[in-house]
Amino acid sequence: MLVVSQILGGLGVAIGIALAPMLATEVTGSEALSGLAPTASVAGTALLSLPLAALMTSRGRRPGLVLAYLIGALGGALVVLGTMVRSFPLLLLGMAAFGAGSSANLQARFAAADLIGPERRGRAISTVIWATTIGSVVGPNIAAPAGRVFRGTTPVPESAGPYLWSAAAFLLAGVVVAVLLRPDPLLTARALTPQIPQGERKRSLRAGVAAVRESPMAKLALVAVTVSHTAMVSIMVMTPVHLGGHGADLQLIGLVISGHIAGMYAFSPVMGWLADRFGRLSVIGLAVGLLSTAALLAGTAGPRHGQTALGLFVLGLGWSAGMIAGSALLTDSVPQEARAAVQGLSDLTMNAAAGIGGASAGVIVAQWGYGPLNAIGAALLLPVAALALRRSMKPSAAGA
Repeated sequence: MLVVSQILGGLGVAIGIALAPMLATEVTGSEALSGLAPTASVAGTALLSLPLAALMTSRGRRPGLVLAYLIGALGGALVVLGTMVRSFPLLLLGMAAFGAGSSANLQARFAAADLIGPERRGRAISTVIWATTIGSVVGPNIAAPAGRVFRGTTPVPESAGPYLWSAAAFLLAGVVVAVLLRPDPLLTARALTPQIPQGERKRSLRAGVAAVRESPMAKLALVAVTVSHTAMVSIMVMTPVHLGGHGADLQLIGLVISGHIAGMYAFSPVMGWLADRFGRLSVIGLAVGLLSTAALLAGTAGPRHGQTALGLFVLGLGWSAGMIAGSALLTDSVPQEARAAVQGLSDLTMNAAAGIGGASAGVIVAQWGYGPLNAIGAALLLPVAALALRRSMKPSAAGA
């Protein structure tokens, strides 16, 4: 059921990601503000991470995922309304709520790990992430046809019409989870661990911070997930604007974003197997190498759309490696009673950082260009490389 909901949720998110920067430019008339629309979505994902984690901790995975999909559907409707009335604040509010769909997709990876041992945890996480491939690859390519449905027949602008399709996809994903995700994986995992008293299940942000502080491996995992996501989002959100500036049409932009999303999700089972077989640290190192290579390819592509597409594909691979290995290592490194709090902290941190990166990306591109943006994204990876190297040299990290 997680796989089915991920397909639907991925479809909804991908349609919106493909169009958000261009929609913001259309409403405001300013390229410098284009990065704020996807950034609002990332910020919404971040802000909802802890409330959803708290809800899941007290009520289970199912209520949290359903609520997230419902908020995402409402966000899609608000984006359309904001475009119709040419209100940028309303558009940003809609994009923030739209980010709940991403939050649901991200939380589902931890739901996959609730009942899985460490030896198979990477593959379990990667299976649910992989399921997003179908919807995420199809989404950007149907954005243009989905918009044309509204051409000249309704007051809904063609450019915003796809967000109504996103809202419908989120609603359907919520129905699937509400009706069919039974038994609840988190509640079942708790029932199988009766030695943890109810009062000792740590739910707060403070508990998550304390658990991470006590574990060097958890610190590394949190940094790896945060930096991988931030570097990916910062580069990805400005790529449609960069391509459009070099003459690419919406169809070509959709193909490039589809290739990027295929890199993010289609090869995730390979990354999960590698993380289980060769260790989390090895795959985190692989993520650093792939993301650096992607920044080099995309940042030096200029008008060569094929090179930009290759760079975005490799960027997706690097994100997949960092997200899967980092998420598995984070879950491995903290006690079960603190996992939900730590997982909420992880999503909050990575999406808050990515929100700042996305907001800065538009300004960086407007002032200096797309190449310097990629160089800055590559520089963010240096702390991850340093921490991973340091931990790999510790005897206790041998089995990580």
